[in-house]
Amino acid sequence: MVNLGKYLLVDGYNIINAWPRLKKIGATNLEEAREKLIEDIVEYKHYTGETVTIVFDAHLVKKSRMKKINIKGVSIIFTKEHETADSYIEKRVEELTKNRKNQVRVATSDWAEQQVVLGSGATRISARELNIEMDQVKKKIRIKTEETKKIRSTLEERIDSEIVEKLEKWRRSQGLS
Repeated sequence: MVNLGKYLLVDGYNIINAWPRLKKIGATNLEEAREKLIEDIVEYKHYTGETVTIVFDAHLVKKSRMKKINIKGVSIIFTKEHETADSYIEKRVEELTKNRKNQVRVATSDWAEQQVVLGSGATRISARELNIEMDQVKKKIRIKTEETKKIRSTLEERIDSEIVEKLEKWRRSQGLS
């Protein structure tokens, strides 16, 4: 059964090739560019709460089988031989949009893919727009982190240092961050 909600499908290599900083990294180390994209998307996913899948082409890799892994709540798909990221995304969009309550977005700057996605009932977001959203999310996370630090320091100033030390020891023994 499919969960109702917000979904973001990301055409991985399309985004890597559209974002200058990732394109530069990918020119010498494609694996590192993938890792950086995944890292950014994980942060984005945890802030937005969207269900996110990043799809990478492996259609030219001989005898490759579809590979699906999960990294911190983000699904990473490597397509099988003879299957493009576009075709995988199109099938997934059809599955998800069967329930009209789902909100499905596809991140790609491929114009033809955007047209197919729109025709299937999903919306599209260009690589540039996703990058802007990503920057906004990172800014909001920084602000929230700074606010949390201010609150913590204010509490620490109000509590006796011996109590703070005991609470810190307890927190560590519980494995809390």
